[in-house]
Amino acid sequence: MKKTDLLKKTTAAFVPTLMAASLSLAAIPALAADYDFNIVHLSNTSDEDYDGAVVLKDYVEAQSNGRIHVNIYSGGQLCGNPTECIEALQANLIQVFNTTTGGLSNVFPEIQALDIPYIFPTDRVAECALNNEMLVGPIRKELLDRTGTMRLMTIGNTGGWRNFATTDKLIKTPADVEGLKIRTINSPIQMQLVKAMGGSPTAVPWPEVYTSLATGLVEGTKNGITDIMGMKFNEHIKYMTLDGHGYMASMWWMNNDSLKDMPEDLQHIMMDGFDALREVTTVMPKRRQIEAYNEFKASGGTVYAPTAEEKAQFQEAAKPVRAWFVNEYGAKWVETTESAVKSCEASINDAYMAQN
Repeated sequence: MKKTDLLKKTTAAFVPTLMAASLSLAAIPALAADYDFNIVHLSNTSDEDYDGAVVLKDYVEAQSNGRIHVNIYSGGQLCGNPTECIEALQANLIQVFNTTTGGLSNVFPEIQALDIPYIFPTDRVAECALNNEMLVGPIRKELLDRTGTMRLMTIGNTGGWRNFATTDKLIKTPADVEGLKIRTINSPIQMQLVKAMGGSPTAVPWPEVYTSLATGLVEGTKNGITDIMGMKFNEHIKYMTLDGHGYMASMWWMNNDSLKDMPEDLQHIMMDGFDALREVTTVMPKRRQIEAYNEFKASGGTVYAPTAEEKAQFQEAAKPVRAWFVNEYGAKWVETTESAVKSCEASINDAYMAQN
């Protein structure tokens, strides 16, 4: 198994956590499983990441007749942030972990091509492209080549679309972003988008966003509605603008040795289980956002959908972000993503024509 620079860091801090978790399960009767896997996701059990993990667990345990057993650890029980979890995955201390593009950027910064603003025009196109081997295949190969251990199993969704959400000012056009302090994750491409529209990007850790909104440290954020309602940001956020600048893709990784150690039939069951996970994590945000938007409006919030003309203004204002990305990381992964998008748009248009 290849080693990477990430594995030069010690896992000593992780091992006691894993041992403690194992001891807490000691009272549970052992299952007669040939293969035992630990799945870790950093969100809580009300998140679609957990729903997907539960579906994966149920599918592979049932279809393998108990030869595979899956343990699910939510909310950072075994590792507290993407860097720690990726190290644990590479060391095979955990076997499955999911990341956003931001969470993977230390290992593969070019993956942020998926976060270029407005690169995915609709749900249907995004879902098609992120399940298209034109895009998924090269990402899988790249990470295996770089790490020797991280195998991309599927790409789902975690939270729907990123939209602008603000405390005191409704955003209808990019001009309305000018001068606003907008919370972003610590991601260069996210910051570049806010800068391109004249705003002031402010990187704030997730646990501190509520307080930052309350105190005025930031005047808005870029999140999906389910995250906003789940974290009670609506107590300060009063406006949502459905510009849809980012599709929140969630990449699910498996330790490659763990997969390849199984016989081929079980590998196929695992792959099919991840496809079921993809379907669940793609659909659940759409279902949950219905109640979330209704609750947001009921709490006094305003939801605004830009007109076609206004949406075009957002897209035009964001163009410098693509140019910045190409200058920083090259054009390969932008063009790979755009090719998958164009292929999907063509196939969807063919489907429209077939129904005329």
